[in-house]
Amino acid sequence: MMTPVEDAGFGSELPAPESMSSTLLERVKAQDSEAWQRLVELYAPLIYRWCRHCGLSPEDARDIVQDVFRSVIKSIGDFRATQRPGNFRAWLRGITRHRILDHFRDRQGLPRAVGGTGAQEKLQQVPEPSEPSTRDAPPQEEDALWHRALQSIRAEFEDRTWEAFWRVAIDARSPAEVAAELGMSVPGVYQAKSRVLRRVRQELRDLEGDA
Repeated sequence: MMTPVEDAGFGSELPAPESMSSTLLERVKAQDSEAWQRLVELYAPLIYRWCRHCGLSPEDARDIVQDVFRSVIKSIGDFRATQRPGNFRAWLRGITRHRILDHFRDRQGLPRAVGGTGAQEKLQQVPEPSEPSTRDAPPQEEDALWHRALQSIRAEFEDRTWEAFWRVAIDARSPAEVAAELGMSVPGVYQAKSRVLRRVRQELRDLEGDA
């Protein structure tokens, strides 16, 4: 499935800022607190959505989100990125599933290794920890993740660069029309769009595969 910003065409690319040459995953593994906060902002809504889809209350879902990230911070060093799209989400989904299973077992008063009939009905709703392609992700999940990723890098770009990107890639406006509105050349508009696209892809490369 095309991401919400991929179907507007590509222009020439400019390099990402030197200070942002590492992927988000690399910076998280290096214990960069800002990168960790960005990771949480990107994926916490997704984990919360999985929890609510499995029937958890808002309060319980928020607790599970915290539990998941406690596990992530302990084991992120063992995560190995691959080129398969959705690799990190599959890993995160697996952690989330185990936490939800534990939650239902605890509520049933069952040992965590065992499930009764009532619990099994809930457990069957928990998504399996497979490695789904981004093409298989629900469109709203994919769109929301990309928009959160875009907003997380917004401060790295000048207003006009961002506005040119947004009007062409998100609003599907004509590059020539946007160039005239912003007092830019058409190649300049394509460059602005390509810089933002390249930056968000670079940020998510090790997390979202060929996103």
